[in-house]
Amino acid sequence: MTDAAAGAGTRPARILFLSHSHPFGAFRVGSHHYARVLSERGADVVHLSTPISLIHRLTGRVDRQHLAGVPRRARRDDDGVLQVVPRTILPAPVGAPSVARMLQREGIAAGFDAVLIDQPLLWDGSVRSLSNRVIYRPTDLYPGGLKHALQRRILAEVDGVIATSDEVLRGLGALSVPSLVLGNGAEVARFAPQTAEDRSRMARCVYVGALDDRFDWERVEAWARARPDIGFVIAGPDARPPRPVPANVEIIGPVPYAEVPALLHTARVGLLPLSDSPLNAGRSPMKLYEYLAAGLAVVARETPGIRTSSDLGIEVYTDGSDADAALERALGHPSPNHAGVHAASSASWERKTDSLEDFVWSVKDRRA
Repeated sequence: MTDAAAGAGTRPARILFLSHSHPFGAFRVGSHHYARVLSERGADVVHLSTPISLIHRLTGRVDRQHLAGVPRRARRDDDGVLQVVPRTILPAPVGAPSVARMLQREGIAAGFDAVLIDQPLLWDGSVRSLSNRVIYRPTDLYPGGLKHALQRRILAEVDGVIATSDEVLRGLGALSVPSLVLGNGAEVARFAPQTAEDRSRMARCVYVGALDDRFDWERVEAWARARPDIGFVIAGPDARPPRPVPANVEIIGPVPYAEVPALLHTARVGLLPLSDSPLNAGRSPMKLYEYLAAGLAVVARETPGIRTSSDLGIEVYTDGSDADAALERALGHPSPNHAGVHAASSASWERKTDSLEDFVWSVKDRRA
């Protein structure tokens, strides 16, 4: 019997993800990968994402082009995962229907063998009724505000916690349920270099990801001015650098997930220029392992979860005083970075899912 059926006897396990992000944009997040692997292993997986509300549409938070690619009704994707992106009038959790009601509208029965929730805004009283095994999977720090308040309610009700970093787990405080730290991983086969030979790559650095206040534009600008002979490619939505960037910085907008490996294969170094936002302390950047899996060296700002490992091509800096030297070390690493590729294999989503399943099926209903 596979782990995907272990929680349900001989029939396929039914698993529900309540996620902060749907998979119909440029980004892939952990819940997408876990859902994919579990479905491949025979589980019946439903992935419900944060509703898109009329308020989101009217205020322009979701543009029409993006919205056109998001199905209105539940749709089973190519991996067999049933994707649900509800349309509501008001945003969650203010006035949006309960999760149970949103599932009912799509003809999806309750009675899941496990529910994993990473979006606090999706918590309501109905979630606990959907399964005897409810797991909270926090992916970020919530030091205050609505998500903090909802997180406290979640922790009082769930049966276990899977945090994406030690810092995220510590941020939850004392727990009365089992917990596990399980960082993000990479789809190793998709990102692997196209050939095994040690070919020379362009002297180019690349960043792919979100460009919010956790991204340090000033660091990229400083690197670009210090090394005008190096190209810096920045890929992500809503790029708003604080001032015009140097000529050797190319901002290309969001790149579809399927096209990211080809972009990475044109570079030597993957960038993780994290800002001094305290929220970065809890991050488990998926891009770290995707860069390594693609054969890149990595230069990153040091955090509790990202430390120097020069033999694997991971170079870190603490501030402007050592950032240029860290970049130089990364540029000097052999390319492709075969040691990094090998290391990334231990962080594959298949291995991550092994650990997730072992934990999920081990927890007990705290109400029992």
